[in-house]
Amino acid sequence: MHQKSIRILMTDDHPMIIEGYQNTLLATKKENEELIIDIATNCDESIKAINKSIAIDEAYHVFFFDVSIPPSSDGKYKSGIDLAEFVRLNLPYSKIVLLTMFDEPYRIHSVIKNINPDGFLIKSDLTASELASAFKAVLNNPPFYSGTVNNVIRNIISSAIEIDEINHKILHLLSKGIKTKDIRNHIDLSLSMIEKRKKHLKELFDIEDGRDDTLIKEARSKGFVN
Repeated sequence: MHQKSIRILMTDDHPMIIEGYQNTLLATKKENEELIIDIATNCDESIKAINKSIAIDEAYHVFFFDVSIPPSSDGKYKSGIDLAEFVRLNLPYSKIVLLTMFDEPYRIHSVIKNINPDGFLIKSDLTASELASAFKAVLNNPPFYSGTVNNVIRNIISSAIEIDEINHKILHLLSKGIKTKDIRNHIDLSLSMIEKRKKHLKELFDIEDGRDDTLIKEARSKGFVN
């Protein structure tokens, strides 16, 4: 039986989590598969490993990136999202799996739109069997999304309303109780532009009373915010 080597880079700042991922993949791999797993715990270590693999022409087949990891010392890479963007640009044939604790619809939507990962797993959904299934799907028939990601996609698709990433973030901030005047601290827009976007959102969601809390209630019912 022909032996197939699969090179993997796992980036997560929690060693016990990485050990769990490793053990699951090694325990569920096919007999003819050899898994070569390298580990990084921050952006610096990950970029160093990626660049080395490019230099020696031994690109990783699969990357597992935790979204929230320590940034690079030069400030260029701040998260697993930045690492995924680097891989997309430099290793377009490699598979990317993103893992995260966040489950906010606007963030999930943003990751899918900007990165289009081959796997996207919310850690609260994750079990050993789901990780094994995700790995097999990413190799053979991507994408693989965990339950929470699929629910967000399903809710947004089922709605006739389409909003851009900025408006989605405005909804998210309002849902967290951020006042309109303070949204400027989170989005690079003037107060008048934020007000215009809020007005547009209320028109899209058919909010007759003009209230922010009614807008959020309607957006929540359609799956745009938690």
